[in-house]
Amino acid sequence: MKVLKLSAQGLPQSWISLEQAVIHYAAEEVRWEMGLEVAVFHGGHNAVTGKQSIITVSSIIGTKGVPNINPFELKPGLTNGKLFARDRNICAYCGEPFDEPELTREHIIPFAQNGVDNWMNVVTACRPCNHRKSHRTPEQAHMPLLYTPYVPSLWEDFILRNRRILADQMEFLMAHVPKSSRLAA
Repeated sequence: MKVLKLSAQGLPQSWISLEQAVIHYAAEEVRWEMGLEVAVFHGGHNAVTGKQSIITVSSIIGTKGVPNINPFELKPGLTNGKLFARDRNICAYCGEPFDEPELTREHIIPFAQNGVDNWMNVVTACRPCNHRKSHRTPEQAHMPLLYTPYVPSLWEDFILRNRRILADQMEFLMAHVPKSSRLAA
């Protein structure tokens, strides 16, 4: 289970482990919290009062400090898992859904024609369609794209990079996803 760590302003920073979240709580860096209580940690006993320390971790935390980077300038890393999730495991050429092992990263403008490996030049394709298209553009292969590639937003990237998102975390992230996103469909 991961905790969604946000900046104090509410921008996603990272998915962190429960242990990392406890460190933020113990260091008094948690400015606010949202979502469900996901874990309770019991610490040692105070030598003076005898009271045991308890840290309750929420599924979403906002931490103190301002990020060193502008998250809106970040380009999400391109991985097959995130690409297939962006495209909902649907082949861009035949429109059929597939399991991940049956999918490939397909370059719209192939490397052989000076294509690049970035979000705007790749789509999900099943192996037969990728093989049929070969080193041609969709126009050259007479295989029109059924959907358009796009660069995921910061919010979409956080959804795409974690397979086990709690319902309250997903609700928070989806509230910020652009209406044009395939994830919102």
